[in-house]
Amino acid sequence: MGVPTVIRPAVKDRRDCAARARSAGSVVVVLGVLAAAFAVTSSIVPRSARGPAKEPPVAAPVVPAAVRAVSHTVVYELLGAHGARNVTYTAAGSALTQRSEVTTPWSVSFTESVPAGRTPFRSIAARNPGPGELRCRIVVDGAVVVEKAVQEPEQAFVSCAV
Repeated sequence: MGVPTVIRPAVKDRRDCAARARSAGSVVVVLGVLAAAFAVTSSIVPRSARGPAKEPPVAAPVVPAAVRAVSHTVVYELLGAHGARNVTYTAAGSALTQRSEVTTPWSVSFTESVPAGRTPFRSIAARNPGPGELRCRIVVDGAVVVEKAVQEPEQAFVSCAV
Protein backbone atom coordinates (compact mmCIF):
# COMPACT_ATOMS: atom_id res chain seq x y z
CA MET A 1 0.00 0.00 0.00
CA GLY A 2 1.11 3.34 -0.77
CA VAL A 3 0.90 6.64 1.06
CA PRO A 4 -2.02 8.73 0.01
CA THR A 5 -1.08 11.86 -1.72
CA VAL A 6 -2.73 15.23 -1.30
CA ILE A 7 -3.97 16.78 -4.40
CA ARG A 8 -3.77 20.51 -4.28
CA PRO A 9 -6.39 22.40 -6.18
CA ALA A 10 -5.25 24.61 -8.89
CA VAL A 11 -4.60 28.29 -8.15
CA LYS A 12 -7.90 29.20 -9.76
CA ASP A 13 -9.80 26.84 -7.44
CA ARG A 14 -8.12 28.46 -4.37
CA ARG A 15 -9.33 31.86 -5.45
CA ASP A 16 -12.89 30.53 -5.82
CA CYS A 17 -12.76 29.20 -2.21
CA ALA A 18 -11.60 32.58 -0.88
CA ALA A 19 -14.32 34.38 -2.81
CA ARG A 20 -16.97 32.01 -1.44
CA ALA A 21 -15.71 32.57 2.11
CA ARG A 22 -15.88 36.36 1.68
CA SER A 23 -19.43 36.21 0.29
CA ALA A 24 -20.51 33.96 3.18
CA GLY A 25 -19.03 36.48 5.64
CA SER A 26 -20.91 39.28 3.91
CA VAL A 27 -24.16 37.34 4.21
CA VAL A 28 -23.56 36.90 7.98
CA VAL A 29 -22.90 40.66 8.40
CA VAL A 30 -26.04 41.57 6.44
CA LEU A 31 -28.16 39.15 8.50
CA GLY A 32 -26.74 40.64 11.73
CA VAL A 33 -27.56 44.18 10.61
CA LEU A 34 -31.11 43.14 9.69
CA ALA A 35 -31.62 41.44 13.06
CA ALA A 36 -30.40 44.55 14.91
CA ALA A 37 -32.66 46.79 12.81
CA PHE A 38 -35.67 44.57 13.56
CA ALA A 39 -34.94 44.62 17.29
CA VAL A 40 -34.62 48.41 17.39
CA THR A 41 -37.73 48.95 15.27
CA SER A 42 -39.89 46.62 17.34
CA SER A 43 -38.92 48.44 20.54
CA ILE A 44 -39.51 51.94 19.10
CA VAL A 45 -42.65 51.52 17.00
CA PRO A 46 -45.77 52.01 19.14
CA ARG A 47 -48.02 49.08 19.89
CA SER A 48 -50.86 50.47 17.75
CA ALA A 49 -48.67 50.33 14.65
CA ARG A 50 -48.06 46.63 15.27
CA GLY A 51 -51.74 45.72 15.37
CA PRO A 52 -54.49 45.68 17.98
CA ALA A 53 -53.47 45.01 21.55
CA LYS A 54 -55.32 42.62 23.77
CA GLU A 55 -57.75 44.57 25.91
CA PRO A 56 -57.38 44.09 29.66
CA PRO A 57 -60.47 42.82 31.44
CA VAL A 58 -62.86 45.58 32.41
CA ALA A 59 -63.36 45.96 36.14
CA ALA A 60 -66.65 47.03 37.63
CA PRO A 61 -66.81 50.80 38.18
CA VAL A 62 -66.03 52.00 41.66
CA VAL A 63 -68.87 53.99 43.13
CA PRO A 64 -67.79 56.23 46.00
CA ALA A 65 -69.71 55.89 49.18
CA ALA A 66 -71.98 58.77 49.99
CA VAL A 67 -70.06 61.29 52.07
CA ARG A 68 -72.11 62.89 54.77
CA ALA A 69 -71.62 66.65 54.98
CA VAL A 70 -71.78 68.58 58.23
CA SER A 71 -72.58 72.30 58.47
CA HIS A 72 -70.84 74.59 60.96
CA THR A 73 -71.38 78.22 61.86
CA VAL A 74 -68.00 79.98 62.08
CA VAL A 75 -67.43 83.41 63.63
CA TYR A 76 -64.17 85.39 63.52
CA GLU A 77 -63.88 88.17 66.08
CA LEU A 78 -61.42 91.00 66.72
CA LEU A 79 -61.61 92.90 70.01
CA GLY A 80 -59.47 95.89 70.92
CA ALA A 81 -59.38 99.57 71.83
CA HIS A 82 -58.00 101.00 68.57
CA GLY A 83 -59.51 98.87 65.78
CA ALA A 84 -57.36 96.62 63.58
CA ARG A 85 -55.42 96.91 60.32
CA ASN A 86 -54.47 94.47 57.61
CA VAL A 87 -57.16 91.95 58.61
CA THR A 88 -56.77 88.68 56.69
CA TYR A 89 -58.99 85.62 57.17
CA THR A 90 -60.10 82.43 55.46
CA ALA A 91 -63.79 82.29 54.68
CA ALA A 92 -66.05 79.46 53.54
CA GLY A 93 -64.27 77.22 51.04
CA SER A 94 -60.87 78.52 52.22
CA ALA A 95 -61.23 81.73 50.22
CA LEU A 96 -58.74 84.32 51.46
CA THR A 97 -60.34 87.66 52.35
CA GLN A 98 -58.63 90.91 53.37
CA ARG A 99 -59.72 94.22 54.86
CA SER A 100 -57.34 97.13 55.20
CA GLU A 101 -58.89 98.56 58.39
CA VAL A 102 -61.81 97.70 60.69
CA THR A 103 -63.22 99.20 63.89
CA THR A 104 -63.41 96.96 66.92
CA PRO A 105 -65.26 95.07 68.13
CA TRP A 106 -65.48 93.47 64.69
CA SER A 107 -66.81 90.07 63.58
CA VAL A 108 -67.72 88.16 60.48
CA SER A 109 -69.70 84.91 60.35
CA PHE A 110 -70.46 82.30 57.73
CA THR A 111 -71.79 78.78 57.45
CA GLU A 112 -69.56 76.11 55.96
CA SER A 113 -70.36 72.57 54.87
CA VAL A 114 -67.55 70.03 55.24
CA PRO A 115 -67.30 66.22 54.99
CA ALA A 116 -68.00 64.54 58.32
CA GLY A 117 -64.81 63.93 60.31
CA ARG A 118 -62.78 66.63 58.55
CA THR A 119 -61.70 69.93 60.05
CA PRO A 120 -61.07 72.68 57.50
CA PHE A 121 -58.33 75.26 57.95
CA ARG A 122 -59.57 78.42 59.66
CA SER A 123 -57.50 81.52 60.40
CA ILE A 124 -57.61 85.22 61.10
CA ALA A 125 -54.72 87.66 61.49
CA ALA A 126 -54.52 91.42 62.08
CA ARG A 127 -52.17 94.26 63.14
CA ASN A 128 -52.78 96.37 66.23
CA PRO A 129 -52.71 100.04 65.12
CA GLY A 130 -52.15 101.48 68.59
CA PRO A 131 -51.16 100.68 72.16
CA GLY A 132 -53.34 98.35 74.16
CA GLU A 133 -54.73 94.90 73.59
CA LEU A 134 -55.89 93.36 70.32
CA ARG A 135 -57.60 89.98 70.66
CA CYS A 136 -58.61 87.48 67.95
CA ARG A 137 -61.08 84.67 68.46
CA ILE A 138 -62.49 81.85 66.33
CA VAL A 139 -65.89 80.49 67.43
CA VAL A 140 -67.34 77.34 65.81
CA ASP A 141 -70.96 76.40 66.56
CA GLY A 142 -70.96 78.66 69.63
CA ALA A 143 -67.75 77.26 71.17
CA VAL A 144 -64.47 79.21 71.25
CA VAL A 145 -61.88 77.00 69.54
CA VAL A 146 -58.94 79.43 69.69
CA GLU A 147 -58.29 82.84 71.25
CA LYS A 148 -55.10 84.91 71.38
CA ALA A 149 -54.18 88.46 72.33
CA VAL A 150 -51.26 90.87 72.03
CA GLN A 151 -50.60 93.79 74.37
CA GLU A 152 -47.56 95.28 72.78
CA PRO A 153 -47.08 98.80 71.49
CA GLU A 154 -48.09 99.84 67.98
CA GLN A 155 -47.94 97.43 65.03
CA ALA A 156 -48.23 94.26 67.13
CA PHE A 157 -49.46 91.30 65.11
CA VAL A 158 -52.06 88.78 66.37
CA SER A 159 -53.06 85.54 64.64
CA CYS A 160 -55.54 82.75 65.44
CA ALA A 161 -55.65 79.51 63.44
CA VAL A 162 -57.00 75.97 63.71
